[in-house]
Amino acid sequence: MLSKALLRLGASSARHPWRVIAAWLVVATLAVLAAVAFGGRPADSMTAPGLDSQRAAQLIERAGTGQEGMTAQVVVTPLDGAATFFDHGSARTALTRLQTEVQRLPHVVGTSDPAGALDAGGDTAVRGGLVSADGRIAVVRVQYPEQSRLSAEDLDALVGLGDRLRAELPLRIEMGGSLFYAFSDPDGGASELIGLLAAAAILFLAFGSLVAAALPIGMAVFGLTVGVATMTVLAGATDVPTFAPVLGSMVGLGVGIDYALFVLARHREYLARGLEPREAAGRAVATAGRPVVFAGGTVVVSILGLAVANVPFMTMGGLAVSIVVLIMVAASVTLLPAFLGAAGPRLARAGRIGRALQTRKRCDPVPDAARAAGWRRWIGHVSRHPVPYAVGAAGLLLTATLPVLGLRVGLPDDGSLPHSRTERRAYDLVAEGFGPGTNGPLVIAADPAGDPGVLDRLVATVAADPGIASVAPTHIDRATGIATLVVFPTTSPQDKATADTIARLRTEVLPTAIGPGPARAHVGGAAASLSDVGRRTSERLPLLVAAVLAMSFLLLMLVFRSVLVPLKAVLLNLLSIGAAYGIMVAVFQWGWGGALIGLEATVPIVSFIPMFLFAILFGLSMDYEVFLLSRVREEYLRTGDNGTAIVEGVSGTARIITSAALIMVAVFLSFAVADDPSTKMFGLGLATAIFIDATVVRMVLVPATMTLLGRANWWLLKWLDRMLPGGPVGTDAVSTGEAAGPRLVDR
Repeated sequence: MLSKALLRLGASSARHPWRVIAAWLVVATLAVLAAVAFGGRPADSMTAPGLDSQRAAQLIERAGTGQEGMTAQVVVTPLDGAATFFDHGSARTALTRLQTEVQRLPHVVGTSDPAGALDAGGDTAVRGGLVSADGRIAVVRVQYPEQSRLSAEDLDALVGLGDRLRAELPLRIEMGGSLFYAFSDPDGGASELIGLLAAAAILFLAFGSLVAAALPIGMAVFGLTVGVATMTVLAGATDVPTFAPVLGSMVGLGVGIDYALFVLARHREYLARGLEPREAAGRAVATAGRPVVFAGGTVVVSILGLAVANVPFMTMGGLAVSIVVLIMVAASVTLLPAFLGAAGPRLARAGRIGRALQTRKRCDPVPDAARAAGWRRWIGHVSRHPVPYAVGAAGLLLTATLPVLGLRVGLPDDGSLPHSRTERRAYDLVAEGFGPGTNGPLVIAADPAGDPGVLDRLVATVAADPGIASVAPTHIDRATGIATLVVFPTTSPQDKATADTIARLRTEVLPTAIGPGPARAHVGGAAASLSDVGRRTSERLPLLVAAVLAMSFLLLMLVFRSVLVPLKAVLLNLLSIGAAYGIMVAVFQWGWGGALIGLEATVPIVSFIPMFLFAILFGLSMDYEVFLLSRVREEYLRTGDNGTAIVEGVSGTARIITSAALIMVAVFLSFAVADDPSTKMFGLGLATAIFIDATVVRMVLVPATMTLLGRANWWLLKWLDRMLPGGPVGTDAVSTGEAAGPRLVDR
């Protein structure tokens, strides 16, 4: 039995705490050393098999133009308001020097030369998109090799050069491009630190003890160190997306502290009953640890379900985050009981500060007994009026879900960053001088297959499209004959019209230019790749939902030996996730309250985030479901009365679930104030869903619906019960210390 195994594991860890702690120290050290020796940097590969943008990328790679690598752009304008780059003055001389020094930076493959284009004629520079029509803004486009050959030092070198030249040249210099997206870290780990501090404060208020508050934080830091180091090693072997470390830290801290809190709360209960600390630790792992294992398994299953999208960077991102979750589960059932054993009986009492707080009436927290009685009264009240509460709460969540009907996926660009960032200022200068589409160029790769007239027709047809502002000079690789055209849409990368232009190029413009012959052309570039990924994830999202729901239903049926409890759980979790989606649309697309999280412009939802959020949120929401229903199940087996089990089980876990939810919300909201809009979406979406799940769902809908279902909550066909392996949570007398009560099985 799992409970017996966890009992032995937890008790052994508590009896030999320093051995276990030393073992984790060794593991963490080895993981960090392996990351240093064999690790790699996260790299984005926003492509997927079978997509048109992937075919374009393959042609570009064959041509060897270097356009498959990373880019940066240096945008400049004269400090003298009366000067232009058309003049043969100091601004033009400074532009020449700027381009020359950028060209000399390490790993730079090549740069555009606006000053050289001006020497050939102002019209040439303007048509090439290097100098604005009024001569006030110039762009030096910098080409780097692929991301795997670069590091943050390349970004530092470019930024350092800009800082030096700002002091020496009569130019305003701003910078942007994919190099900044890949290697900049604007938060510098601040989000993780803020989240940890908020979690520590909540834990201290919950337990009134610095020692009790420190243990979950210490366990989470240990687990996160091992998890991030393992992720780095994985990045050395394959492409791990750049958002994976941020998302792994976010989810890892949340679930790690939550799991530790569940086990710690049970440990303190057993200490209060008079159990010796090591025995209490073993029993705590056996009781709370089993829901932790199943909850963690649900999170991992949900996240690994991202593989159904057939988008490699999403699959690898999900795998990386799942590794962090698994490490947190392992730490919860080994490292944490070791901490509990080392702490001894000190966890049974509040610390000096906690006792001082409890003696001051003005700031006295409600005593545990009174607090539990308050929750018991509330759950009892809901259980006596289940219909209005069930209808009202469901109606509230459905209303919050309505904005999902207007959800639009897209690509938030640098225009959504705060004005304090040079990328945003560069974006605004480019949009001002060349039009918004210049910030999101498309790359058309064409193989003329020996037809010399194809390229002329292609350029003419593409340039005539109403969604295209300009076409840069064609680059033809002499060895392969493959041509690449950089084209600039009339609209910004995040504009829906840009996606319409991409679709029109593929379905109408390119087929007309290419004709029925063997020649072929494909549309690539960052905007096209993300548009393609967004379309594929939207198409595959229903499949992911069905797969995750089915797997979660089966897992919960195995845990609770019931049909209706898992069915209710998946439906209620769908409601909370739908409400989180709706709030995201209202904030990011409609701008409601966006200023509160530093959002300076409305943006579409990043194409891959809805699928990622569903997988993660469904798994996380199951944490509370498993923990709460495990307690309800224990009470039902003890008393045989469904109503009593609901009131006692839900009220008995309410304080812990509330504290855990507050910790999760605090951790996730600390990421919602980051500069990057994708990080904001992840943070706000996760925080919103957890808040809704722990309040409206767990404290209203769960008791109301379980009351309406009555004893049918625990109904299970006899033949199905025999087929399922193991036993339900809470039936192991070793772990619960209680006799098993009745079970409702259809004979």
